[in-house]
Amino acid sequence: MRGPKGVGRKRRSSPRDVVSWSTLFWCTLFVVINCALFSGFSFYAFRFLFGKTFQPILVLTWPAPSNKPISPITISVREVVMFPDQALVFLNNYPPTAQVFTKDDLHCVYFSANHSSRSQPRFNQPPIDIDGGDFHNQIVRCPLPPRLLTVSVGLKHNDDVPVLPSYSWDWLAYDALVDRDNTTIVFVKGLNLRRERISNTEKFECVYGWDFRTTRFLLRSDVVSIAQEIVRCKTPLSVLSFPRGPNNTVKVSVRVKGGGAKGILDTIARPAIRPGLANPTHRKEHEMCLCSMVRNQGRFLKEWVMYHAQMGVQRWFLYDNNSDDDSVVVIEWLRRANYNVTRHAWPWLKTQEAGFAHCALRARETCQWVGFIDVDEFFHLPSGLLLPDVLRNQSNYDYVGEIRASCYSFGPSGLRRVPVQGVMVGYTCRLAAPERHKSIVRPEALNSTLINVVHHFHLRNGYEPVNVDKGVLVINHYKYQVWEVFKEKFYRRVATYVADWQEEQNVGSKDRAPGLGTRAVEPWDWSHRFCEVRDSGLRDRVLQSFVDPQSHLLPWQEEGGDGVVQVQQQQKVIKRSVMMMRKIRARRKHRVFL
Repeated sequence: MRGPKGVGRKRRSSPRDVVSWSTLFWCTLFVVINCALFSGFSFYAFRFLFGKTFQPILVLTWPAPSNKPISPITISVREVVMFPDQALVFLNNYPPTAQVFTKDDLHCVYFSANHSSRSQPRFNQPPIDIDGGDFHNQIVRCPLPPRLLTVSVGLKHNDDVPVLPSYSWDWLAYDALVDRDNTTIVFVKGLNLRRERISNTEKFECVYGWDFRTTRFLLRSDVVSIAQEIVRCKTPLSVLSFPRGPNNTVKVSVRVKGGGAKGILDTIARPAIRPGLANPTHRKEHEMCLCSMVRNQGRFLKEWVMYHAQMGVQRWFLYDNNSDDDSVVVIEWLRRANYNVTRHAWPWLKTQEAGFAHCALRARETCQWVGFIDVDEFFHLPSGLLLPDVLRNQSNYDYVGEIRASCYSFGPSGLRRVPVQGVMVGYTCRLAAPERHKSIVRPEALNSTLINVVHHFHLRNGYEPVNVDKGVLVINHYKYQVWEVFKEKFYRRVATYVADWQEEQNVGSKDRAPGLGTRAVEPWDWSHRFCEVRDSGLRDRVLQSFVDPQSHLLPWQEEGGDGVVQVQQQQKVIKRSVMMMRKIRARRKHRVFL
């Protein structure tokens, strides 16, 4: 049955419903011509009516540039850590146009610790120092804030000061890195575990996340090993796939089980990748390296590095523990002289064992053997051999993981002033018996716990330490130098399990000088103490092999006048040039990013 007309049927198109292209073209052309004629008529009409009195004014919708220079320099604070004597403010390494800041650029800004009144700064102070040679790793050292106040850092020409929570040094996870096996190694302070003992992993767990005030949003993982101040954790897959770097927002900490959120260590530790070799048994770039933790050893570094370079050392890792002398300048000088010296800022107090473990992991990538000694300790080879000769002889045995050398302690040797020719020539009288040993280790042989005590490590199964003969290799330890140098040891000891000398603890320890007690008061006979055996073996070798035949000077000496004064003057000149070069480099980077 058909419906009404037009319902349910498709309407057929007729030729009249279609507009041809030629018709559309002529219509469009007609409209355009009329618009042009109308515009022209309007313009001439305004000219006829108003003549030259009408002048159109161009109004800029984009704001005109200001005469004041626009500075792109900003500052971003990552964390603040409170030490007993100062506050450390860690700067972020972004934006990428950031510059290397100096003490003249910044000031320390003090606020109330109360969150509600943090917007009003109380007062400013100049920083004690700024550590770090580039914007990737700058630490501002500020005077410790008074009670109930906290501190941050701001630019002197900018009122915008970032304020972040501060952490106490006694309860903190302060560094972390991801090892070859994808475990995370966390360096902590505050667990107070026993020395040289492996602790029970069941009492702890590792936690990853962004906000550690509650345990609800944290990733948990098992502890693989824990000893002294080093924790090794299983790393969650989601953390391994997350981008890592200095400004990585994912942090890691350690939680004492049963303690809830209060049992979690405060943390500034972000897991950084530590690339390993694809083939750990492959021959490495350097046969012999040295690692040392230093504080204010600038005036002795040249002698220590130059001498050991001649003995066969190829690479030096210096962990700077809050130096405030010219160590940075001397290291820069050595680098310019083509010595492969690297300075690593290590501000953490009384963490020598953790620092050596950190250094061993870094050195493992390129070093076959690594010696762990102080800057006042020198390898002496009475046989006339070089260090690579000794290492090759020991490398014939696959089970050797550590070479131990006896350590002889030298006294002031009758001197009252720092010897101009250096410690090896100046100090020639020592105690008869060795006090302890120091070690050269194979980084691949270290136990996964990274336990180390007084410069020697625990080894993996299958490796053993060997004692090298005293006629082949010993260490001259210039421990008891002139009083001007020795009294610095009273400031603070760097080892975790060694009491500071001002404390009434372990007064009879071999680490201390016998009979001195806890006060830095020079005994009347100091210059003649600790002298039982005259030993000029190393002195004679140095004078025979290192003296310049024309100037009659040693390589680390300065020509003419008082050597100490000349070194200080040269260091000031180098320091100014180094700071100028850093600023120029920073400006170039800034222009590139702009």
